[in-house]
Amino acid sequence: MRWKMGRRSSNVEDRRGRSSVPTAAGGGLGILVLALIASLFGIDPSLILDQGNQVTNQPSTSTPENRPAAENELADFVSVVLADTEETWDTIFRQEGLTYRQPKLVLFTGQTQSACGLGKAAVGPFYCPADQKVYIDLSFYDDLKRRHQAPGDFAQAYVIAHEVGHHIQTLLGISRKVQDFKGRVSQIEGNQLSVRQELQADCFAGIWAHNADKARQLLEKGDLEEALNAASSIGDDRLQQQARGYVTPESFTHGSSAQRVRWFKVGMEQGTLKACDTFAARNL
Repeated sequence: MRWKMGRRSSNVEDRRGRSSVPTAAGGGLGILVLALIASLFGIDPSLILDQGNQVTNQPSTSTPENRPAAENELADFVSVVLADTEETWDTIFRQEGLTYRQPKLVLFTGQTQSACGLGKAAVGPFYCPADQKVYIDLSFYDDLKRRHQAPGDFAQAYVIAHEVGHHIQTLLGISRKVQDFKGRVSQIEGNQLSVRQELQADCFAGIWAHNADKARQLLEKGDLEEALNAASSIGDDRLQQQARGYVTPESFTHGSSAQRVRWFKVGMEQGTLKACDTFAARNL
């Protein structure tokens, strides 16, 4: 993938190495009590409050200067991919007479707070519609390569593009409709809706790949195969077979390997929002 000359996004929030939960010495209530006592004895309460605020948020324990060069390069890569999705979706939304609100992308280590709750590296990259941010621990890419046998920079780019696809669904009101409808149906029917939503995000990732190649010639030989391999490696059937030795289709929430590959290819080949209407598709 030709990415090193690309624009870097200004929407990356780097939380790597930071404490996931704000803390304060003595506890917030203790600081307030001390401030109240200080005021009774004629001492400026701000002196106490300022002291407490100094430790409210743990500073970063890992800076770009002391991180491995490979990790910094991967963070740089993520920023370029995010910027390229911005280019693609800005253009598509403008063509549709809409305004694209760019999402933030949060880099974190281990776990971090989001508006959707505590995000953990163990669950993989995720999108939170409540704060419109994509969250990723870069260690996932090592997992993608080693555990799922899906190496390559375009495989990594596909992951980001898929999560941005969920952002597109939020902006278009699709996610809200799915959530509302899932509240009125059975668990199995809800799972089926989740599958269609995830496959549409795969298709939207394909739209990005289509436009990135057409407008900016980002793809190199073998890139498409990397993305398809990644989509296949994280299909529900493959993950369930690996984890427990059997497959239960009614519990799928993301789609089978074949379905994920198919819908990414639909987006890649056709490059239009209309082509990605997985909710109207009779056969996934």
